[in-house]
Amino acid sequence: MRQTAGNLSSGQTSEFSTLHDREQVMATRPFWAGHLKLSLVTCAVSMSPATTEADRIHFHTMNRRTGHRVVVQYADAVTGKPVADDDLVKGYPRGGDRYVLLEDEELDAVALESTHTIDIECFVDVGEISWIWYDTPHYLMPDDGIGEEAFAVIRDAMRHTDTVGIARLVLYRREHAVLLEPRGNGIVVWTLRYGNEVRDPADYLPSENLPEPGREELALLRKIIDGHTHPWNPDVIRDPVQTRLKGIIDARKRTRKRKPAAPPVESPAEGNVVNIMDALKASLKSSGKNRS
Repeated sequence: MRQTAGNLSSGQTSEFSTLHDREQVMATRPFWAGHLKLSLVTCAVSMSPATTEADRIHFHTMNRRTGHRVVVQYADAVTGKPVADDDLVKGYPRGGDRYVLLEDEELDAVALESTHTIDIECFVDVGEISWIWYDTPHYLMPDDGIGEEAFAVIRDAMRHTDTVGIARLVLYRREHAVLLEPRGNGIVVWTLRYGNEVRDPADYLPSENLPEPGREELALLRKIIDGHTHPWNPDVIRDPVQTRLKGIIDARKRTRKRKPAAPPVESPAEGNVVNIMDALKASLKSSGKNRS
């Protein structure tokens, strides 16, 4: 159970500040440094996340009456009293209201002996590991001039053999299997999902073959796809909600007045049973008008 308090005090943490500060630290320096090792070849490396949420709009939770920030603090679920950081411990439910309690030292003891060495254990062919196992990407680069040659040897050896390396590493307080993939002058390190995190597609994808489309439908659809095929541009995946939020915030800064809510998004017309050929022909006709 967590409760909020009006003033920031010792042992209390703002969730926003924690995430924001972590993003700022990662932006200014690598968040991990250690060694890359393959057999007897070793070099110093550093790693940074390949993605960021630094530009995403974050909000504090505020007290409407006072205008002050509120902060999060853990409280005892039964007594309701605040719990000091020193009294927090991990608990695994074993039935009813009983838990197995584990200290941080016990959890750390089952992790890898070294959290600062990427020791490549084996290699697999490029493409053999399905996309669904890929989790979080990171950029890996040599950390000093001395190790640049060794880094390049490991990188290019994977590139020339069309393989990727597999290792284990402790990141974000958890041990992960990681995949090392040559990319440009560096290496991308992907954390891989755990086996129990990937669902069996047989439980969710159609179990029987869907009807085969006719040649005429496919021909029309190919024309539609051709008309909508363009070079990749990251602008197409910009977040429109973030843009609208920024506009509201900027306007509020100028006026300090509340703005009316955005108009509701129009819902598509009811009913989705259509003639496929008619829909394809209409789509193709519409595409031709847009290009003219």
